[in-house]
Amino acid sequence: MSATQSGDWQSYVRRLEELAARSGLSFHPVEFEAVPDSFMMEIAVYGLPVRMPHWSFGVRYIYQLIQRHMGHSRIFEVVFPGNPGHAYLAQSNGIAENVLVTAHVLGHADFSRNNMLFRRCQEQVSEHIVEHAASHARQIQQAIESHGLKRVEAVLDAALALEQHIDVDRKLRRERYPEYLPDAKALVDDEFRRRFAALDPVAAGAFEARKRAPIPPHPERDLLWFIATYAPEMESWERDIFLAVREESFYFYPVFATQIMNEGWASYWHARLLREADFVPQQAYLDAIKCHSDVVRPIAAGQQVALAINPYHLGFSMWEKIIEKEGLETAREIMQQDDDFSFVRNHLTRELAEELSLFRFNARSDGQIKVLEQDLHALQDTLLAPKYNFGAPSVSVAHLRNDGTLELEHDHAADSRGLDLERSRKVLEYVRQVWRRPIVLRTVDQNGSALELSAA
Repeated sequence: MSATQSGDWQSYVRRLEELAARSGLSFHPVEFEAVPDSFMMEIAVYGLPVRMPHWSFGVRYIYQLIQRHMGHSRIFEVVFPGNPGHAYLAQSNGIAENVLVTAHVLGHADFSRNNMLFRRCQEQVSEHIVEHAASHARQIQQAIESHGLKRVEAVLDAALALEQHIDVDRKLRRERYPEYLPDAKALVDDEFRRRFAALDPVAAGAFEARKRAPIPPHPERDLLWFIATYAPEMESWERDIFLAVREESFYFYPVFATQIMNEGWASYWHARLLREADFVPQQAYLDAIKCHSDVVRPIAAGQQVALAINPYHLGFSMWEKIIEKEGLETAREIMQQDDDFSFVRNHLTRELAEELSLFRFNARSDGQIKVLEQDLHALQDTLLAPKYNFGAPSVSVAHLRNDGTLELEHDHAADSRGLDLERSRKVLEYVRQVWRRPIVLRTVDQNGSALELSAA
């Protein structure tokens, strides 16, 4: 983008922000920056402008590069919620694209400030995640200098292999489990027993041995937290890396769990703000509207069968229907309270599903298309299935044996996706490097028979 184009685009930012505020959007300040396309791809792959180094990000970068060269992917912007928010725009964007993207980012900023899931996770992590991630990167670089690349990379292998295995229903900062089971007798409303229960455990043990609580006391889904807290021989710098990965995963979870809502909300608002932005030149407006049409189009066109649903298209269409039927105030209440699970289940109607041709269908070799089913609940399950459990298999810690063996359990009954056994074995090997004790994982094979994977 030339200097002149850049100046023209920047001149619209303030006016778009003022228009958005007058239209009812409430957002933290956003810092906009135009960056080279290569850096845009790095940000998109790493998930943050500066992040801990690891070889897996290089693999993702190559994939993204191939997709772009094949014409399958183009990144206009990457936005990071926070206070302030950070938005990076590609320097190759034209004026119209950047005007649209600016309006789109303001929609995201409104969503992330007011959605309950975003707000809860940001309050625990920080509204300054870009700076926190840079601090994590520096911390890991120091670990590399102190302990060597090979050792640090082994810890990152394990932590990043488990980055989706967190429990956002629990707090980011958690205490260890209680060491002892509660004494049932101490629950009696008796002054003597309350005083006895308050005695030092050693003194109390002279009268009655206390029973140790099992670890964990219940299936534990937060594998990153459990390993960082209970690994028998983990060094402090290794625990710090696990906790840094976990903290960043808490930040990313709302982005993942509200993608349909969030992209749809931002798309609705960029279209609305553009219609009302009478200060945007006519040609730039027309170009921006064409760009909007490209963004919110279904992935399949004509009689081609879609392999995936465009979240921009689905979310935008759902918000349009909700606002048309129930009004903007109701839409804002939904935006504040829902995630994609409740949004799709409560507001994707049969009427809209039929209008968007979302029901399952099959394209025959002669070109005819046959609808396979019109089960709304089945459609909703299909759309939401990849989102369960942060997109990862449902695996929890079942038991920690006295000898330090870690027992993991795959909830195959609830997790219909099953396990990739080859990947699972690799992940167990990664984790064993930091757990330094045997690990077993119970699951089932493709026939439903019990199967146990292990790393010793």
